[in-house]
Amino acid sequence: MLVGLARQQDIPAFLSLAAQVEPWFGPMADAPDFRAALQNNIRRGTALTASSGPDILGGLLFGIRRAPIYHIRWLVVAEHTRGHGVGRALITDALHRFVQAPATIEVVTFGLGHPAATRARAFYESLGFIPAEMVAPGPEGGPRQTFRRTIPLDT
Repeated sequence: MLVGLARQQDIPAFLSLAAQVEPWFGPMADAPDFRAALQNNIRRGTALTASSGPDILGGLLFGIRRAPIYHIRWLVVAEHTRGHGVGRALITDALHRFVQAPATIEVVTFGLGHPAATRARAFYESLGFIPAEMVAPGPEGGPRQTFRRTIPLDT
């Protein structure tokens, strides 16, 4: 698996990945706001893909405008490859590529009670994120919660 910067030609794969998670996140693949965010992240160099040969296995959009607080804006892994290290590889690459310590990384994911909460929360906790404040419900009405990871200055 190779993780690298997304390119314009990766947009159809991103939209296909987005369509896979629309039941949890609401409409994205055809949403102008999502398409604009995707274009902006690719142009800024803050969109990553994980690929195996010609296949895009996952994608990540990263926010770096408010350093030392950074945001994972969107992370998705193809349904058939979930649980095989693709998400971990994307986040690991993003942290190495974009984050300068000391820093705080934030991501909003499913809150307790959401059908997808168990796997998503366990995934972020395995990467050192801890649950923080609740935020507005998702577009489907499900609970959402911020998870946060602190990266100290190396001593």
